[in-house]
Amino acid sequence: MSFFADKRREVMMHIEKYMLESMGTYLKPIDTNWQPSDFLPDSTSETFYQDIRILRENAKDLSYDLVAVLIGDTITEEALPTYESWLAMVDGHSGDEEGGWMKWVRHWTAEENRHGDLLNKYLYLSGRVDMRQMEISTQYLIADGFDIGTGHDPYRNFIYTSFQELATNVSHRRVASLAKKDGDALLSKMCGVIASDEARHAKAYKDFMNRIFEVDPNEAMLAFEDMMRKKIVMPAHFLREVGLKIGQTFGHFTDAAQRLGVYTAVDYVEIMQQLIIDWKIEGMRDLDDAGEKARDYIMNLPSRLLRVADRMKNPTIDYKFSWIAG
Repeated sequence: MSFFADKRREVMMHIEKYMLESMGTYLKPIDTNWQPSDFLPDSTSETFYQDIRILRENAKDLSYDLVAVLIGDTITEEALPTYESWLAMVDGHSGDEEGGWMKWVRHWTAEENRHGDLLNKYLYLSGRVDMRQMEISTQYLIADGFDIGTGHDPYRNFIYTSFQELATNVSHRRVASLAKKDGDALLSKMCGVIASDEARHAKAYKDFMNRIFEVDPNEAMLAFEDMMRKKIVMPAHFLREVGLKIGQTFGHFTDAAQRLGVYTAVDYVEIMQQLIIDWKIEGMRDLDDAGEKARDYIMNLPSRLLRVADRMKNPTIDYKFSWIAG
């Protein structure tokens, strides 16, 4: 085995131990955690049909773009089988079912699974969605899989998950605000609790990566640089509707998100800046020449990306999603 692989395995043993110790900090007890049924009409209640009518009435005034973004968010939340299998393939962890990595992946997946369940049931009851078309897109996303540029490297995967959880927090939080503005307090509350989960999970992945920077700063810096050069590819990039290729639906989805201000190019840069601060990149020690060059690239990148973002125009092209009824 190479020195590189030996070092990664050694670091992962250190991280796995810490992941086990941190489970209670970053994941909530299952018995007392919120569940989708806490927010949705109760099918055993005598007021069930009345509650559905109220839900549908409140969903009626949600803007077209907001419904499109919500559906895209829901589909990506429901693609958890892909994410779980991708994390299980990471190199260097023990493979022990009760070890830190595998136990974390299962429990993290279990918490995240509630998000898709909740939003899917809401959309089904709302009457705004062609559920068959949405379900086809969900099956495509799981079946297609995706290449997010991390390979099987644990460092790149921790960087990716840190970024991605922060991005989903932003998206769900903004959808919550817009839903409230459109008069749907229930949807706003649901997206708010999901956003809270994402923020907690982001703290976990950032913390795990912090531990890696402490024990292997040079390789961690090179991994961070590599992910920033490739750009973080969100799972939504691989969305597709019937008859469309991968990437085509994503373009329209991001246009809608940009128009609403749900997730923008500026948000991408601000998340990167947050990670630079949280991981104390500027003051990092024990770097070789390659590590120093990687840090210089990372530190200079946000200002470059902001200049590009400032020149971007808000997309105005309308698109009819197959997901949306009517």
